Amino acid sequence: MARSQALRRPSSYKLPSIREEIEAWEKAYFSPCACLSSESRGRATYEKPCPTRTEFQRDRDRIVYSNAFRRLKHKTQVFLSPLGDHYRTRLTHTLEVSEIARTVARALRLNEDLTEAIALGHDLGHTPFGHGGEVVLKEIYSESFSHPEQSVRVVDVLENHGRGLNLTFEVRDGILKHSKGYGAVIPENPDEMAATVEGRVVRFADIMAYLNHDLDDAIRSGVIQRKQVPKECTEVLGRSHSERIRTMINDIVITTRIEDGEMTLAVSEPVSKAMATLRQFLYDNVYRSDQVHRQFIKAKKILSELYYYLLENQEVFEKELRKMEMGGFSPGTTQERRVCDFVASITDRYALNLYEEIFFPTPLV
Repeated sequence: MARSQALRRPSSYKLPSIREEIEAWEKAYFSPCACLSSESRGRATYEKPCPTRTEFQRDRDRIVYSNAFRRLKHKTQVFLSPLGDHYRTRLTHTLEVSEIARTVARALRLNEDLTEAIALGHDLGHTPFGHGGEVVLKEIYSESFSHPEQSVRVVDVLENHGRGLNLTFEVRDGILKHSKGYGAVIPENPDEMAATVEGRVVRFADIMAYLNHDLDDAIRSGVIQRKQVPKECTEVLGRSHSERIRTMINDIVITTRIEDGEMTLAVSEPVSKAMATLRQFLYDNVYRSDQVHRQFIKAKKILSELYYYLLENQEVFEKELRKMEMGGFSPGTTQERRVCDFVASITDRYALNLYEEIFFPTPLV
């Protein structure tokens, strides 16, 4: 029957593309608060639509295939260059954020593809040696340096041999506004919030991920003991990684409300207090611990000396840029900006090897 009907269609009939079918499904199924792929605000440079993928699916794929994404596997989350196979890296952190964000987005009938693209790209500009590397670049390059802005610079300028990835507005906006630092998860200033609910989901998912896996890694490393975790956290959130994640995800799905056509993400007061207590506990006992701080001092020395050496040795710097496949700087880009981009892009391993090559004596054979 389907074949005979197809044969009777007029010659002018055009089958909808797979992308168009997905876009139609989104309109029929998604929450009215979701960002539809067909209504994206677009890219800086227009591109012809793909017949099989929506705009946000294309962005996700570009991020996954980028050099910056692959480098995340050798960038620190909390513990520098860990030898244990089970410690998180910046890449596994990114994947955990993506999984949490996608689960929440699916439950709230939001655009899972957009959520995933933002989550996968949110830390592309993160420095080597974790947040310690970010602090170093704030000190030696500019106080205004931040890894969310650097992540946008990666996708706009540094990737694809200097041509960038030409991502959609919504993905770039979500990447830029994903970080909460030590402030509120959802800031009071509306300009600091992502333009889409999907971007705000990633902001929540980021903190949910790191609260859980940083605690997990800190216990594994012996920096803290399980019995030290505040009782109010374990009683509300759970005692295991899976229990805590499940509690947080279920709570945000249940507590989130839609009023006057706006979706407001929220967690209940008990869960919010437990998360805040756990975050303070990690800052006091893990991120500022003697063990982590000693490694930060070493990392600071390495990145600072590399930065100033590369500023003064143009030939060496250009060689390293070629190895990193970085280029496309505008004519007005300062040398300091170029070196900052390079230092922010390299992995822990690359930094250690380059430091050894430059500063360690080479024994005669």
